[in-house]
Amino acid sequence: MPHPIMFDKADPLLARIRSLALAFPGAGERISHGRPFFHTKTAFAVYGGSDKPSGTPFPRSVIIKPEPEERLALLGEPHTYLPAYFGPSGWVGYDLDRDDVDWDEIGELLDMSFRVTAPASLIRELDASSK
Repeated sequence: MPHPIMFDKADPLLARIRSLALAFPGAGERISHGRPFFHTKTAFAVYGGSDKPSGTPFPRSVIIKPEPEERLALLGEPHTYLPAYFGPSGWVGYDLDRDDVDWDEIGELLDMSFRVTAPASLIRELDASSK
């Protein structure tokens, strides 16, 4: 049985995440479990989720996989959450449904998640393109 779509295709926050995520080398988008997944060989970002302990939905959020040493600091921020299903594997959710989203930070988090999950060849391509 297919999962229901759990996002608005016209959501401007999704459009902004999409433009940032698809700028990475080899990045693509697919719908999985009703949500947009941004991936190379594996996912590096997911749009939308819910909090693991409470089940609180965060439909306008991005879930990323930070470096392990950054994870606890991120989870201490008031705009982040431990995402259901992904949290036990080291992922962190960032609530975008706020007036004060730091889009530079979002770009950095997507970059970190890409580097944690992408094949080495794509990371080299990213590094070469930023020189």
